Amino acid sequence: MTSPSSTQAPTTAAATTPTDTWQIGHTELGSRFLLGTAGYPSPEVLRAAIEASGSQVLTLGLKRTLGTTGQDNGFVQIIRNTARAQGAHLLPNTAGCRSAREAITLAHMARELLGTHWLKLEVVGDEQTLQPDPFELLEAARQLVKDGFEVLPYCTDDLVSAQRLVDAGCRILMPWAAPIGSGLGLLNPWALRTLRARLPDITLIVDAGLGAPSHAAAAMELGFDAVLLNSAVSQSRDPVRMARAFRDAVQGGRQGWRAGLMPTNDVAIATTPVGGQPFVLL
Repeated sequence: MTSPSSTQAPTTAAATTPTDTWQIGHTELGSRFLLGTAGYPSPEVLRAAIEASGSQVLTLGLKRTLGTTGQDNGFVQIIRNTARAQGAHLLPNTAGCRSAREAITLAHMARELLGTHWLKLEVVGDEQTLQPDPFELLEAARQLVKDGFEVLPYCTDDLVSAQRLVDAGCRILMPWAAPIGSGLGLLNPWALRTLRARLPDITLIVDAGLGAPSHAAAAMELGFDAVLLNSAVSQSRDPVRMARAFRDAVQGGRQGWRAGLMPTNDVAIATTPVGGQPFVLL
């Protein structure tokens, strides 16, 4: 699948059209802001935040809501009803899984329960940083792609690991900006920029570690296709207002990238010419 961010947007009339969509599988999406659903103070606040975000994709961690019994504790139905009311799609995730086998089992439970083959694949390898285990993640991704899932793996910003996931059949990758829930923002913009340059035909979604709307804008200005976050909204003083702020930041960063950011320089360059042409002739 070709990512809308394959190359820098051309300076043509086509680049200024309002249509700027992307895809998960064969589903076309307008919003580039994916929102998590955990940790909100109440179902009412969650519903209002989702509406304010304009998100068309909501993530749902099934391990914590289904446990080992596979029975809905009520939260899954709340999210399903909210998604239906908002016209949003559910993206179940395997958060909390520690092995490929565990993630694969939960993925099949999610598909049966929710009727979707979309999956945010998480296999954590370190308890302190919640860093993905690249070996277990790759093993699970290979099997789930064979099983017919649209696998969106949560991974680090390591290029080689990302390439192996692409080789396994993943068409969308979700590299972190920083450890989950840290709010630190883009710790390694160079690595993210490298991923964008080296994987031009892969849809890239920055996932985890964003804490402020400016972080989301910065990710989009690098040419990423979307951002996914949870804690930055759910843990804020006003989740509804923060959801709206992130929505606007994602849109602003995307439009900034499409417009083409000016080149940076190590020295000052006068913006007003002393002589010559007052305009740049194209």
